[in-house]
Amino acid sequence: MTTASPHPLRGVLLIASAVFLFACLDSTIRYLAAHFPVPLMAFVRYVVHLVLMLGILWPRQGLGFVRPRRTLLVVVRALCLVACTLFMMQGLVRLPVAEATAIGFVAPLLVVLLSRPLLGERIGWLRWGAVLAGFCGVLLVARPGASLDAFGVAMVLCAALCAAAYQLLSRLLASSESTNTLLFHAALAGTLCFGLSLPWQPAIAWPSLFETGLLFSLGVTGGLGHYLFTRAYRHAPASLLAPFTYLQLLWAGLLGWLVFDRVPDGLTLLGMAVIALAGVVVALNQVRGG
Repeated sequence: MTTASPHPLRGVLLIASAVFLFACLDSTIRYLAAHFPVPLMAFVRYVVHLVLMLGILWPRQGLGFVRPRRTLLVVVRALCLVACTLFMMQGLVRLPVAEATAIGFVAPLLVVLLSRPLLGERIGWLRWGAVLAGFCGVLLVARPGASLDAFGVAMVLCAALCAAAYQLLSRLLASSESTNTLLFHAALAGTLCFGLSLPWQPAIAWPSLFETGLLFSLGVTGGLGHYLFTRAYRHAPASLLAPFTYLQLLWAGLLGWLVFDRVPDGLTLLGMAVIALAGVVVALNQVRGG
């Protein structure tokens, strides 16, 4: 049985690296959305992830990593990630990357709220207040006057619900399942679910060499990001790691500016700052044992 080791700093560094890769993944999806349907992008993202895992791990470890100890929970976790991918990609088609990322951060707030009843992790009053402030920040970003696509916002909120379940299950399974087992079943579920939808997708033009490279990168950044993300939960509790995922807001804002020349308006930036500040408060409170 795999056991989790308490190395909070290592967990924080792993989660910070993971969310940078997630921001790269989201920006690439937003760029490719003008040319390719969501199920195709999702299928490529997962099948590349799956092929890379089998190609690297099978010769070294055999196929022992494909057998989970808690099969039902592993499958549910994988399906949560598949649903999160579908909803988030649909949201990214309709929303700017930074705004979609900010709204998606309902997920870590939910993780902090649920880590007490589901995982038994202690949450003090200061963290409750920070969570409330974070929700207010999300409302600033998704306010009616922000001219955001309502369906896109709904899709990202659905993705956040699935992401919260995925994060909590990641922590719950960290003590019994290897990282490779969790990653394999997530990649397998995504490949099967999105692969089955391909025959019903409209015909598209063959991608250019550049677009092929970007499509391939979806599997690399997604797979490596989730590897680091899953490893992080072996070294620190969910209530500590969740706030550091807010670093993705910074990466998303920078990439949105560099790639799409998109800078959020003042109130949106304020909302993003409130969300990030709430995350820092929660993290500091956790370190101090509050």
